[in-house]
Amino acid sequence: MIRVNLLPHREEKRKARRQQFYAVGGLVLVLAVAIWGFGFTIISGSISAQDGKNAFLKSEIATLDKDIEEIKKLREQTDALLSRKRVIESLQANRTETVHLFNELAHRVPSGIYLKGITQKGQKVTLYGYTQTNTRVSTLMHNLDESPLLERPELIEIKASAVGQRRLSEFTLDISLVRQTTDEKGKTAAAKPAAPAVPKKDSKP
Repeated sequence: MIRVNLLPHREEKRKARRQQFYAVGGLVLVLAVAIWGFGFTIISGSISAQDGKNAFLKSEIATLDKDIEEIKKLREQTDALLSRKRVIESLQANRTETVHLFNELAHRVPSGIYLKGITQKGQKVTLYGYTQTNTRVSTLMHNLDESPLLERPELIEIKASAVGQRRLSEFTLDISLVRQTTDEKGKTAAAKPAAPAVPKKDSKP
């Protein structure tokens, strides 16, 4: 009977399988490291790219903030200039107000009315005068109400008075000046509501 010793052959197979396992394990480890390194590189690149985009956005936002501040300053300067422009236009429109007032009175005062005094306080003008008849005062108020420069005539007082050898009626009348404005074309304009006034008191001399 022949005997065969298989122990060395089996040991060699175990050793070969062990080496093969170590080789496969090492290959898997190297492959895992390579995959991790590749993934890390991609992720790092993406993070760097995003950081660059974030930095660019921050820079653009800072630039826009500066632009917004400049726009705010320019808007404030524009508002200040417009305010000054309106003040200048108002002064230009009203610098000849007194001249226009006397011109209007010269055209609106009917015959039989004699003015002895005129006072102005702000936009309020008070006329003092004499009239031959009370109806002429009504005519005066109607004429003043039709003026584009004057509005709201209001009779304060009318009473009998002797001037020399003549008996007249002395009256006091309030009117308001319409504040004129300058439009875009440089023309002066005045807007006033048409509201006829009713005399407070009317007595014959």
